[in-house]
Amino acid sequence: MSNLKDRYKTEIVKKMKQEFAFNSDFEVPKVEKVTINVGAGKALDSPEIIKTITAEIAAISGQKPRTNKAKKSVSGFKLREGQIIGVSVTLRGKRMYDFIERLVNVVLPRVRDFRGLALSGFDGQANYSIGLREQTVFPEIKPEQTKEAYGLQINITTSKSDKRQTKRLLELLGFPFAKGEK
Repeated sequence: MSNLKDRYKTEIVKKMKQEFAFNSDFEVPKVEKVTINVGAGKALDSPEIIKTITAEIAAISGQKPRTNKAKKSVSGFKLREGQIIGVSVTLRGKRMYDFIERLVNVVLPRVRDFRGLALSGFDGQANYSIGLREQTVFPEIKPEQTKEAYGLQINITTSKSDKRQTKRLLELLGFPFAKGEK
């Protein structure tokens, strides 16, 4: 695989400066961080699931994730304050670019019935979110060794709040958006 970070610094910045008439490289939007979140509601019954999820997210991201604990008790969900309810990891720098490259070139093509990313994934600050139904689309996870499938959320935080510029940046990074959406 080519180095995405080097490609960003050379080709992508140059194209973005031409398309949007930026005067400086600093005006070009950039990806600041990638956050991977897993909600582990099923882990309330079995703490063994949290260990499995933590190990799998560490394999996917190349970094040890942190556990998220409940801030309040909610009796309707059988949730007590301080219980572990999820796992998250934040990627920056080289690991972030390596993860984006694997996501675009390996993971998304392995998603069943994939027809492109929806534009509804952008928030008001032009950050992009992708939800995956199961972790087995990552090549680091062996489906036959997985006991339980769980979904995960990938959030891409950018430096600009202009949706059009951010969408173009993600397209140049290789994100396959659905055809026909504006």
